[in-house]
Amino acid sequence: MSDLHALMTGSPGDRPTLVARLAELFPDSVRGQPLDAVCRLAIRGGRQAALERLAAIDPVAYATTRNHVGGRVTKLSPWIRHGVLSLAEVRDAALARARVPEDATKLVSELGWRDYWRQVQAALGPAITRDIEPPAARRRGGQPLDRMPDDVLTGATGLACIDAFVRQLHDTGWLHNHERMWLASWLVHTRGVRWQTGADWFMEHLLDADPASNHLSWQWVAGTFSAKPYLFNRENLETFTAGSHCATCPVRGHCDVEGTYDDLAARWFEPAAGGDRPSLRIPPAPPWQPGADRPRPRRPLVWLTLDALAATSPAALAHAGQPRVFVFDSEWLATERPTLKRLVFISECLAEVPGVEIHRGDPAEVLAARAASLGCDGIALADTPCPRVRRQADALSTTLPLTAEPWPQFCRRDGVRDLGRFSRFWSKVGDSALVPTSGSR
Repeated sequence: MSDLHALMTGSPGDRPTLVARLAELFPDSVRGQPLDAVCRLAIRGGRQAALERLAAIDPVAYATTRNHVGGRVTKLSPWIRHGVLSLAEVRDAALARARVPEDATKLVSELGWRDYWRQVQAALGPAITRDIEPPAARRRGGQPLDRMPDDVLTGATGLACIDAFVRQLHDTGWLHNHERMWLASWLVHTRGVRWQTGADWFMEHLLDADPASNHLSWQWVAGTFSAKPYLFNRENLETFTAGSHCATCPVRGHCDVEGTYDDLAARWFEPAAGGDRPSLRIPPAPPWQPGADRPRPRRPLVWLTLDALAATSPAALAHAGQPRVFVFDSEWLATERPTLKRLVFISECLAEVPGVEIHRGDPAEVLAARAASLGCDGIALADTPCPRVRRQADALSTTLPLTAEPWPQFCRRDGVRDLGRFSRFWSKVGDSALVPTSGSR
C-alpha cells in the first residue's frame, strides 16, 4: 500500500513531469512508448478539458457526418467513460444546442448505446467476457488465435488501412467508431483472432477503455451478441474515409475486403446451418444496493473509481467536504495492463479533484485503513456496473456502512424487461432520454 499523493504536486498542466513520474512508478505501462510522444497527446484529462470539448458539440452536424472518419464526432468518450461527464449532462448540452429536440435524436441515441452496454454488464457481470450467444455465422478455418499477430502489432500487415488504424491506436489511444469496427471485423473474420484477444488489446490502449462498451462491441462485431457478424468492404471503407487509405494501398484491387458483402460472407463463413438461434433474453439486474442492511454512513470516505474521476462524482457531490481517495488497483493493473497514455489521462482527471489521496494496492484494504485513520464511518462511491468494484464494495460492506450514489437520470428504465437487443431496450427508454434534466434549459 503506497500513498502516491506526490504524483499531483506541481502544476496539473505540467504534463512532462507527470509522464516521467508515472513512467517511474508504473514501468510496465511504458512498453516502448516514447515519453515525449505521450507528452504530445492531443487529449487531456480533467473536467476543464471535458467542458471545453462539450461546448463544441454540434448535434446536427454530428447526425449528418458521424459515420465519416473526418466527421463532426464529439470525441467525448474518454471523459464519459470515466464519469467526468455524465450521460445526462451530455444529453442536456446536445438538447440545448438543438433547434428542436429531434435535431439531437441521433447523438442521444448513441449515448443510449453506452447506457445499454452498462445495463448489460450490470446484468451479466464477468460473463460479458464470454460468448453471450453462439456465433451467428461459423467462420471458415481452424481454431481462433489467442494472441495478436506480430505483423498487426507492428503495423506491417501490408494493408494501408489496417496499419494506419494500428498506428493511431498505439500513438493516440483513440479511434473513430468506424475505424474500431473495421479493425475488429478484419481481425476476427479475416485473421481469425478471438474477439476476446482483440478486445483485451483495445483495453490496453484506448483512453476510453470501458469493459462494457468495448467487450460488448467486439461481441457485436463477432456475431456473438448480434443477429449477424459485422462485415465491411473496400467500397464502405472508401466512402467513409474519402479514399484516403485505398488510393495508394499496395494491395488495392486484391485485398482482404475486396468484393460485395455476399462475396465476403461466402469467403469467410461456412454455409448457414438450418434453424434459427433462439431469441436472446437478458433480464435487467435489480438496482445495486451494497450494504443495504446497514445504516447509511453520515461521514463516509468518498471512493473515486475509474467510473467517477471527478469532483462531480455523485458520491463526491452527495458528501461534500468528505475525504476522497482513488486507488490504482493492483488487480486492474495486472489484468487490463493499461498503457502509459491511459494512466496519464486518469491522473490528469484526478489532478483536478481537490484534496484527493492517490494510492496503489488492494482497494478494499486501502479504503478500510484510510476510513479508520480519517475517522470516517463508512464508504461512499458512485453507482457502477463494474464487477470488480462491486465485488470489492460488497466485501467492504460486511464491516463498514457503504452507499452507492446514483448518477443523474439519463432515461427511465422502469419499463425495461429485456436487454437482449438494443432496439428493444431503446423502444422502451428512447423517448425519456430526450427529456432534459429539469432546469437545464
